Amino acid sequence: MSKFNAKIDFGSLTAQFAGLQGRHPGLWPTLPKAALLAGLVAAVLAIAWGSYWRGQLEELDGQVRDEEQLRQQFTVKMKQAVNLDVLRIQKEQVSHYVNQLEKQLPSKAEMDALLSDINQAGVGRGLQFELFRPGQVVVRDYYAELPIAIKLSGNYHDFGSFTSDIANLPRIVTLNNMQITLPERQAAGTGSGPLTMEAIAKTFRYLDPDEIAEQRRLAAAAKNKKGAAK
Repeated sequence: MSKFNAKIDFGSLTAQFAGLQGRHPGLWPTLPKAALLAGLVAAVLAIAWGSYWRGQLEELDGQVRDEEQLRQQFTVKMKQAVNLDVLRIQKEQVSHYVNQLEKQLPSKAEMDALLSDINQAGVGRGLQFELFRPGQVVVRDYYAELPIAIKLSGNYHDFGSFTSDIANLPRIVTLNNMQITLPERQAAGTGSGPLTMEAIAKTFRYLDPDEIAEQRRLAAAAKNKKGAAK
């Protein structure tokens, strides 16, 4: 009996959709009216989603992401604000350290005096200069490097004192590729004589404003040339 009633009910439902063509929707049975209303509501919702709500939701998502970024920035700045005094002290320490390093780099005008100090350090220890030849200046980003080929003769202890005096100069001077050799007759076992020391002394100076400007101009030109090549 239940199966028969279900068939009858289903048949009555489908019967409501029969003969709707040409009839005014207001005269439709209840079920077709409900289906039409549901379709209209779905269409309106789809149009509203495509034309308005989707953009609003995307904008909302963007604002949520912006809020998260702002929160992170706020947290970072709060930490910086809390440590502001410590950061100021560190900045002063770094500035002081940089100033101390700059004082160890002579200016262009002071290079002659520094070369004289290097020469005097050897002569003062009784060493004989056989070669003292400044090389080509190598310009870096913020400083210039001057290599000096030197060759001295003397005894081993005087060489040690000379290198110590170089290290204690108020300006930065380094000794590179240092070699100490015996005289030929002493190496052959036929006599004695002074030792020979050869090295490359490197000293450094800071660039003057014109040189810094030129370095920046060259760097910018190289960057533009590289960009154009791409």
